[in-house]
Amino acid sequence: MKNIRKCKIFSNKYLKYSLLLIVGVFIGWLFFHPYRKAEMNSDLHVEKMKSTIWTCSMDPQVRMQEPGKCPICGMDLIPLVQNSSSTDPDLIQLTPEAAQLANVLTTVISKQKPVKEVRLFGKVQTDERLLQSQISQVSGRIEHLTVNFTGESVIKGQVLAQIYSPELINAQQEMLEAAKTKQTQPAYYEAAKEKLSQLKLTDNQITAIEESGSVQNTIDVISNFKGIITARRVNAGDYVSQGTVLFDVADLSKVWVLFDAYESDLGFLSTGEKISFTLQALPGEKYSAIIVFIDPVIDPVTRVAKVRVETGNQSGKLKPEMFATGIVLSTLDEFKNNIVIPKSAVLWTGKRSIVYVKQPGTDEPVFKIREIGLGPMLGDSYVVTDGLSEGEEIVTSGTFSVDAAAQLEGKPSMMNPSSGKTSTMPGMDMSVGK
Repeated sequence: MKNIRKCKIFSNKYLKYSLLLIVGVFIGWLFFHPYRKAEMNSDLHVEKMKSTIWTCSMDPQVRMQEPGKCPICGMDLIPLVQNSSSTDPDLIQLTPEAAQLANVLTTVISKQKPVKEVRLFGKVQTDERLLQSQISQVSGRIEHLTVNFTGESVIKGQVLAQIYSPELINAQQEMLEAAKTKQTQPAYYEAAKEKLSQLKLTDNQITAIEESGSVQNTIDVISNFKGIITARRVNAGDYVSQGTVLFDVADLSKVWVLFDAYESDLGFLSTGEKISFTLQALPGEKYSAIIVFIDPVIDPVTRVAKVRVETGNQSGKLKPEMFATGIVLSTLDEFKNNIVIPKSAVLWTGKRSIVYVKQPGTDEPVFKIREIGLGPMLGDSYVVTDGLSEGEEIVTSGTFSVDAAAQLEGKPSMMNPSSGKTSTMPGMDMSVGK
């Protein structure tokens, strides 16, 4: 019995120790298993981080083994996407984060009506056909000037000056003597009157002299035109000859605006086209006119040709020598069925013009280089003559960033027509193997 009791006690102790051991192992597994799993996951993450190449969206030449800041611009580095699985080795793939940071934007292209905006600069000028010179019809001395300064307005028939002329006095005396015998010698009388007419005396003036029977010592210089005195060429007391210019008169009811057109712009200008222009002296006011003349000769010094428009100026606001800025919207009919793309989408090397086309059917930003032909430049856009189709999507912003990524991966780019590693800038070697 004693032995049986000892066996029971031993069995109970063994069972108790076994239970304690099992409970301890279970508790240890509960406490330590998650940390082990986390540690393993952390090790895997570290290995993954070490195998990832980090680059900068703004400076794609930067290559680092660990994330951090770009040593050039200070931006956060992003993981470089490897395109080893791509079937086309010329494709450039960016991560959505990299495309967003590099401000890469795309646009679907289409055919448009090409309109070139030609900007011209010029001045208001006097209409040359409305320039007149008021001359003296007789020789003599200027006794009096009724117009004393330039810029004064005159009307047709206005007295501008008075001239004392011995020649005129003699002609009047001959006419008065001939008037006494006009019944017997009418031919002599008519010849004397014709002499006064040639001295530009009017019929009323001749009749007044004949009726008064006295000789006028001075003759009035009558304005033949309406306009503005642009030059006064004589002073009171000056002696003048027949035909001497006394005043220059300009009619400013119509004026010209002469624009300077460079050689490169002449192909887009033609007579009959509408031009809108503004004047620096009159902000907020807009004018429009028709091109009536393009100078057929280019100035050998300034290398421009004059483009002339005519406009009314009844209000007198347009004054000669005012600066004008004109815009002509020239429709290029020969390119009416061509595609027009933004200027920012094109990379031009002097020999080649390229764009980056987004590949269809991809969720990630994937692009491929394409060489295109360019037509005329339309301000901030180009006409495309070949290389693109309507409906394709091209990069219109951040094109240099995409091209930089292509150069660093040794793929065709702006400066590298065929694939192959391009040279790097001295002192900028930041590759993984460094």
